[in-house]
Amino acid sequence: MEAAGGEKTTKRSAWLPWTVRVHVMALGAAGDWAQRPVGTVNRFLFLITDRRARAPTPRTAACAPLTTPVPLPVVVYFHGGGLFFFEQVSEAVGGLGPAGRHVRFARALGAAVVSVDYRLAPEHHFPAAYDDGEAALRYLAANDGIFSVSVDLSRCFLAGDSAGGNIAHHVAHRWTSDPQAQPSPDPALRLAGIILLQPYFGGEERTESELSLGGVAPVAFFPVAADRNHPAAHVTGEAGPEPELGEGFLPAMVAVGGLDPLQDWQRRYAAMLLRRKGKKAVRLVEFPDAIHCFYMFPELPDAGKLVEETKAFIQTCTAHH
Repeated sequence: MEAAGGEKTTKRSAWLPWTVRVHVMALGAAGDWAQRPVGTVNRFLFLITDRRARAPTPRTAACAPLTTPVPLPVVVYFHGGGLFFFEQVSEAVGGLGPAGRHVRFARALGAAVVSVDYRLAPEHHFPAAYDDGEAALRYLAANDGIFSVSVDLSRCFLAGDSAGGNIAHHVAHRWTSDPQAQPSPDPALRLAGIILLQPYFGGEERTESELSLGGVAPVAFFPVAADRNHPAAHVTGEAGPEPELGEGFLPAMVAVGGLDPLQDWQRRYAAMLLRRKGKKAVRLVEFPDAIHCFYMFPELPDAGKLVEETKAFIQTCTAHH
C-alpha cells in the first residue's frame, strides 16, 4: 500500500485481549453492514447488535441530594458513533447503568457528567447535532437545580469521543465566538475547557494513518452532495480557511491513539490550536498502542491512564478558579 507521496505503508495492528478483539470486530462488522453506499443507514440491522444498558432499579425511598465538600465541576459529554449510530443508553458507548462508562467516568473524575442524546444522521443532517449540543448548554444554564449534587456551572467542560469530540469542538466554537450564544451578559454557566478523545476530524485527503491502518470517516452527517472537506469535518485549513477561533476559545485536551486511523487529523487539529492560540491552549496526550475507542474497555491499561490525564486537565483548568 502506498501513501499520497508514493511511500510504502505497512498496516499495523494491536495486541488486544480476545474479549476486546471480538467486541471490536463485532462493532466494526455491524457498522459496515448497516451503512449503505449512498450514505443512508439500515437502522434495524444495526440495532440487532446495539445492546442497551438497563435502567437502574427504582428505589421506593425518597431520594435526598448528595453532599460534597465543594461543588463539583460539570462535564457535558457527547458520545461517539460517527454522528449516525448509538444513543446515550447504548452499552457500546458507555450506557447509563450503574456500571456504565459515564458513571465510572464521573466517579473517577469527581465531576457531574451530563450525557447528551443528540439527533442522528442521516435523518438529521448537519447542523442538527451541534444545535442539540448548544440547546443542552442553554438548558443547563437555566436549570441548575436538576442536579442531585452540588455543582459549579462556572467550571463546565465539553467532552466527547470520536464523533462526540467533533460535536464538542463545534459547540465550543459556537459558544465562544457568537455573543448571542450566551444566555445572559453574566452567565452562570461558563466553559472552562474541552476534552476531545480521539475526535473525528477529516478531509478528502487520505492521510498516512488512514492508509496504513485502514478506514475512512463517514459522510452521512454532511449536507447532500457535500464531501469530507465540509467544515463540519475539515477544521484544520488544508483544503480551505481555518476556522475563526474567538479570543475566548477554550483550552483543549486532545487524546490520540497510535493505532487510530484518524490520528493524523487529530494531531493537525492540536497543531492548529498551538499555532493559533499558543502552548497553553492545547494538551496533546499520546497513547502509542491505542486503537480507536480504546477507552470503551476498562480492562485496557490505557483506559485508566486516560482518566488520570483527563482528571489532571480538569484540575489544571480550574486551579485558579
